[in-house]
Amino acid sequence: MLVAGVSARAMAESAARAGYAVTSLDAFGDLDRPRGVTALSVPRDFGTPFSAAAAARASLSVAAEAVAYLSPFENHPSSLRRLAEARTLLGNDATVLRRARDPSVVAELPGANRAVAHIGEPHTGEARWLLKPRASGGGHGIRWWQPGDVVPKGSYVQQFIDGVAGSVAFVAAHGKATPLGLTRQLIGEPAFGASGFRYCGSVLAPAGDGQFDRDDELIAAVTHLADVAARELGLVGLNGIDFVARQGVPVPVEINPRWSASMELVERAYGVSMFDVHANACTSGDLSTFDIARARAGARAFGKAIIFARHDIVCDDTASWLADSTVRDVPHRGEHIAAGRPVCTVFADGADSALCLAALETRAAAVYETLDRWSTVPA
Repeated sequence: MLVAGVSARAMAESAARAGYAVTSLDAFGDLDRPRGVTALSVPRDFGTPFSAAAAARASLSVAAEAVAYLSPFENHPSSLRRLAEARTLLGNDATVLRRARDPSVVAELPGANRAVAHIGEPHTGEARWLLKPRASGGGHGIRWWQPGDVVPKGSYVQQFIDGVAGSVAFVAAHGKATPLGLTRQLIGEPAFGASGFRYCGSVLAPAGDGQFDRDDELIAAVTHLADVAARELGLVGLNGIDFVARQGVPVPVEINPRWSASMELVERAYGVSMFDVHANACTSGDLSTFDIARARAGARAFGKAIIFARHDIVCDDTASWLADSTVRDVPHRGEHIAAGRPVCTVFADGADSALCLAALETRAAAVYETLDRWSTVPA
């Protein structure tokens, strides 16, 4: 099994746990490679900066019968075709990607326009707008847009919705969907070195948790939204829908028709083999019988946060992080990381989302104490 994307550790780890012999191909090839995974870095092992096209070229030298992908391949259908050439593709094909990643198609999903009309007006009474690159992820390149401003080629304008950013992870096949996890997205949090609209983590919380208003209404609405997307777009395997929630109504922002960052929290919290769920849906059309309502009842909150460098650093000895289960995506000693780039990922849990987030912030602060001791220039 080949797993390819900008950061493949979590999906590769899930696949290896499910019994597959895995080669991962990403931008990092981090030190904490999962047991049973051959971890390759496009920059380190192939001498070229990471991109979907570069990863697809590099994959030609990797022996694998099947392939699964992560971001950014959903934005590069031609690279996906090359990646999947002569291999069994576990995931949505290029034709599905083109529709699922079209913002106009997402906006026209049955019910989506009614939701926008219902809660789309900001409190000021005047709509606000965002300029977004079509081929991006994780909040990269999003900025405010004013009517009359130029819309660059490859970008689009989307109305800003005031609410709580969230995501639903689900598995799809034969026009139906099974929801697997509901998470709040952490966006632009300074505690993790992020700003603006940058995605920096997720928190999966128990039913009735206060991170979303009208939690019971929201879970019913996102379940319906996942079903609609699966039916209208022909989705298969693991997918996610990012939304903004307000008063129990999810306004869809974009569809991620592949493994997304929050999915490893579902595996941690509920013990679901996410890669098995994905593979079964893609190969035989079997949908998971997972009951999200039962799983969320009385569960703890689980969270992850991406730690971004606040200044240019050169990594010192990171081996001690390997024994710490709260730190993953561990960089290599001597690795240069520029300000604003990801350093590692931290995990925490708690009785509710507030305690979980506080634990993430405490763990992040400890990481920054370490980073502040590291050199900012090559030794």
